[in-house]
Amino acid sequence: MTWVQYTLGIITVVSAVVAVALVSMTVTRMVRIIRLGQSDPTRNGPFGPRLVTMLKETLGHTRMLKWTKIGILHWLVMVGFLGLILALVEAFVEVWNPTFHLPVIGVWSVYSIYVEFLGVATVVGIAALIVIRQLNNPRSQGRMSRFYGSNMGRAYFVEGVVFLEGLGILVVRAAKISLNAFDVPVWSAPVSYALSTILPASTALVSVFAAVKVLSAMIWLIVIAAKPTMGVAWHRFTAFPNIYFKRNDDGYKALGATRPMMSQGKALDLEEADPDTDTFGVGKVEDFTWKGLLDFTTCTECGRCQSQCPAWNTEKPLSPKLLVNALRDHAYEKAPYLLAGGSRDMAGDEVGITGEGAEERLKAIPVDALEAAGRPLIGGEDVNGVIDPDILWSCTTCGACVEQCPVDIEHVDHIIDMRRYQVLIETEFPTELNSLFKNLENKGNPWGQNAKDRLEWTKGLDFEVPVVEGELDADTEYLFWVGCAGAFDDGQKKTVRATAELLHRAGVNFAVLGSGETCTGDPARRSGNEFVFQMLAQQNVEVLNTVFEGRETGTRKIVTTCPHCLNTLGREYPQLDGHYEVVHHTQLLNKLVREKKLVPVSAPAADAAPVTYHDPCYLGRHNEVYEDPRALVSAAGATLSEMPRHGDRSMCCGAGGARMWMEERIGKRINFTRAEEAAETLTKAGGGSEPSGTLAVGCPFCRTMMTDGVNQTAGEAVQVQDVSQMLLAAVKRGDPAPEPEPVAAGTITETTPEITAEDAPTTETPAVATPDAEVAEEAATQDPATPAGSDGASSTGTPASSGNGNGNGSTNGSSPEQAEQQRSNEN
Repeated sequence: MTWVQYTLGIITVVSAVVAVALVSMTVTRMVRIIRLGQSDPTRNGPFGPRLVTMLKETLGHTRMLKWTKIGILHWLVMVGFLGLILALVEAFVEVWNPTFHLPVIGVWSVYSIYVEFLGVATVVGIAALIVIRQLNNPRSQGRMSRFYGSNMGRAYFVEGVVFLEGLGILVVRAAKISLNAFDVPVWSAPVSYALSTILPASTALVSVFAAVKVLSAMIWLIVIAAKPTMGVAWHRFTAFPNIYFKRNDDGYKALGATRPMMSQGKALDLEEADPDTDTFGVGKVEDFTWKGLLDFTTCTECGRCQSQCPAWNTEKPLSPKLLVNALRDHAYEKAPYLLAGGSRDMAGDEVGITGEGAEERLKAIPVDALEAAGRPLIGGEDVNGVIDPDILWSCTTCGACVEQCPVDIEHVDHIIDMRRYQVLIETEFPTELNSLFKNLENKGNPWGQNAKDRLEWTKGLDFEVPVVEGELDADTEYLFWVGCAGAFDDGQKKTVRATAELLHRAGVNFAVLGSGETCTGDPARRSGNEFVFQMLAQQNVEVLNTVFEGRETGTRKIVTTCPHCLNTLGREYPQLDGHYEVVHHTQLLNKLVREKKLVPVSAPAADAAPVTYHDPCYLGRHNEVYEDPRALVSAAGATLSEMPRHGDRSMCCGAGGARMWMEERIGKRINFTRAEEAAETLTKAGGGSEPSGTLAVGCPFCRTMMTDGVNQTAGEAVQVQDVSQMLLAAVKRGDPAPEPEPVAAGTITETTPEITAEDAPTTETPAVATPDAEVAEEAATQDPATPAGSDGASSTGTPASSGNGNGNGSTNGSSPEQAEQQRSNEN
């Protein structure tokens, strides 16, 4: 043994001892901090399904592969990290003894090619990821970079170490081959053999290479032990438990149903809640569950969520990544105070560390931790809040962040929990929500209309719509949940009328509740008013359980045109013992088309005009209904042209999360951005210089926002229609022509029969632009009493403008071209 081997051997052993000790201490502290969160027994099992989900998402990279190229490269790096542990162990001994190899498998050709693959995969994978990070560096791309706000120095450090680890395994093997100390076939170590040709035969060289490999790993461990908030490194360990403990044990993402408001590990019933002992939402970082704190710890700062967020892409302050990072940093900064037993009441008075010796105990806590303890969780710069209110209230709850997060962070749940505290305890929320809450509580709908008017939409139909009184008739298959928009919004009335007529034509027996229907409570819950939500939901559940009394599971069927109603009735009412089979009207109509109960007829080819479809967030991402609306567009005879952002990456219309009833004062209006994307798609599809055609929708909120956006950006040549209207027009084309009435001799008659713009067989189609009468109706001036966002009027009350809508002529990088580039590059 030479002095080089002896010296390097001691250094590597000492570094390993230090690294293991520091990491053990940090892990222990991290676990203690995470356990400061509230109890959540829903994460405890079952073990089998959760384990399968974890293995599928980690080893299979199912969520990472949503961005295919990035997913493949990251998988190569991951398998290298996990698979080269034995190579690291071998390197420890190689520092002392350059000719050493693992017993039995060390020179086994199968194991050799496996290690060779891992080494090459790590080098290639991380090198490509380094290049991608540089191509998307915030220095050149600013806010449009998904790495904007991420700690780039930490990322460079991690990437450098990973590259050294992968390269280290190859050069150690190459040096041993040049020394004739590694006898394996060339095919099992091709890269190592190639490198060996340029290396001298030297035992010292093997020891140096092995030491560099070991020390780079140990230095990495020492650094991350000192930085428990270094998510870009720690996610290699915390991602496994974070995915295992995800919200749904069946592996479904944390979308769809909002989690019930929890306190002390139980769903909180507000009729029995005690403000003195129960937690109402999240007002302090320790009010998050332990899974929330694990979420914050696990964030990799990859920025996928940020790149997809409609608020961030329209120059608003909300970035899901930066929100989570701020909560993480605050939690770890405040942790020494919390671990010492500190706690403050709502007035800010210390109630945790009191009594004899309290002053000395407080002095022993680091000053930074005491300062963090005094910061409000939600507040502006004037009060040094952790999260600015504009950040909290910019969220549309569209779920794009949750959909794209590769480690299953539950951003939307955390945002809603913080809103709950602001509404229920602090009574701090956007002033526009006062009217919403008042209307929901007093009138049972956001519009503040009278329940007796809920059947106004049926006027003009040539058949009677049955209204349920008591139990549903035995021969009635579906309860048609019209929804507040369908009942009171002039634009959405066209959708429910078209749907009702289609169901009638198909021979489907359905009925409505009429004045017995009340808002499902979706806008109340997503804006944080759990009290109003529970009030409305319990009322509806009582009515629906009466309507479906005696019916078995599978026969309690509801159809609705509103994805928000679909989600609330089907996914959230089970929390209140309301169990129903709820489908969207596009799902039922597509089923009827497949069964030939509805037979659409395509418009003449000469009348064909381009059509694009906007995926509603609560139909698509939250409930994964993507194909049925598209199938109906095709059935109506249209050729669909997809927008750059569609499917699970669709851009939100801006109305979700109760944003439809809030002013949009910051940045560019989301619906304008989406309307511009639709207009450019239609322009390209039509081959002209101006947009024309149809923007198809499947949600009343989307219809309102897109109508407003199109009117302000694209003009009358683009019409916004629900897919049910398009289908009805196509079905009507197959109706037999009416018999002409006998005309007396010498009578002069009109050559064209009089038909209404809405019912004309050739006007409600994707092939023809909206007639003047229809355009006028769609763009009708909104009644002043109607909340902002009503169909055909300004959705936010923001003055109409051209260009980017923010009045300063700047752009925000969210144009269709940039969306297309982002999607195609997947970087």
